[in-house]
Amino acid sequence: MTLAGLCPPLLALLLAVTALARGTGSLSLSGIYPAVTAAAWIQSGPALGMVSAALLVVFLVENARIPVDDPNTHLELTMIHEVMVLDYGGPDLAFIQYAAALKLWVLGALLVGLCVPVRTGSAMLDLGTCLLGMLGLAVAVGVIESTMARLRLLRVPHLLVGGGAMAIVALVLTAR
Repeated sequence: MTLAGLCPPLLALLLAVTALARGTGSLSLSGIYPAVTAAAWIQSGPALGMVSAALLVVFLVENARIPVDDPNTHLELTMIHEVMVLDYGGPDLAFIQYAAALKLWVLGALLVGLCVPVRTGSAMLDLGTCLLGMLGLAVAVGVIESTMARLRLLRVPHLLVGGGAMAIVALVLTAR
């Protein structure tokens, strides 16, 4: 819990969404994401790329993926996400696991909605595009986990600061 208090990925997420809101002129996610199109990527590609990178950092950190945490280790003291749920079992553990899966899906959907700006108007085509984007995100996370080792605990805040800095630079780029 101390890590969550010292390294808030929520700040990077809020800065990234603020940069998106500033760039699109809408304060609602239902107004922001339809405004992110291929033309928007051509017009303000660097800012959207930095927001995407910041959201990827938030995605990896919030879901305890391998650059931040190693879920395959057997040492309970090094598994940040497992220490918090050691006392739970049965339905309570199922709720915690469901909440983790839901967080993975929602943050992934935010990232895919930004990186795959395909809106056809057909619900089935948009759903298929979203699912293909989520598959691509799963492959990208798999590649990141396969090529990187777990960061030392003292390096995790540096990763978060880098994600927050990218979101701040994107906000500055959209403000001009």
